[in-house]
Amino acid sequence: MALPRRFDRRPPERDNTRINERIRVKEVRLIGDDGSQIGVLPTEEALKYAQERDLDLVEVAPDSRPPVCRVLDYSKYKYEQAQKAKSAKKHQTQITIREIKLRPKIATHDYDTKKGHVVRFLKHADKVKVTIMFRGREREHPERGRELLMKMAEEVKDLGQIEQHPLQEGRNMTMVLGPTKEAVKSHADEVAKQEEASKKAKRERKAAEAKAHEERVAAMRAAEAAEAAEANGGQTPAAQEPAEQTSKENSSEG
Repeated sequence: MALPRRFDRRPPERDNTRINERIRVKEVRLIGDDGSQIGVLPTEEALKYAQERDLDLVEVAPDSRPPVCRVLDYSKYKYEQAQKAKSAKKHQTQITIREIKLRPKIATHDYDTKKGHVVRFLKHADKVKVTIMFRGREREHPERGRELLMKMAEEVKDLGQIEQHPLQEGRNMTMVLGPTKEAVKSHADEVAKQEEASKKAKRERKAAEAKAHEERVAAMRAAEAAEAAEANGGQTPAAQEPAEQTSKENSSEG
């Protein structure tokens, strides 16, 4: 039995920007479509000013007294703002913090495994929070945890640098490693290569699909021509026309 679909009960997002007749204050401070300061005008006059230029009156600073309104093409303005937000989001660097937990008496094999995770995270330009967890009497020897953390930092120094030195809080001691500039650049180059490879594969796939489509069309046309020839007694339509024309000429001569 199919489960009932869940409905999104959140109200749809509304554009709260007041424009044109939605501006209900008595007067506004008007900025023209060329950016010039026109001054304080009654709202009706400001709206008439915008309509004469086939533009919109848009409230850009509602908290001012009086509110500041600007004359512009609101649809174009919204599109440009959306493109700017999209571009800013695209170039925004997202920082991810991973965490690796160790014990002061960790075995060599387990330590190497944990270090491999740290190396992998740093290569992906992520920050790594390395935590030493103390139990019981282990808290009496914090220097062992500090030595282990510094050993880790030394062994991965080509990829990561210390952003927060070992700091003990209760039963835990933490250190934060951040990727080096070389690691960040290497990761960015790798991502760019992957994106380029993905685009190339997409182009090749489209070209292959277009070629396959052309071959299918050619095969269908050949099959149709063969069926037509078989229906005409083994002659192709092109060969049949001269034969019909000769037959007509002979009949006219007779």
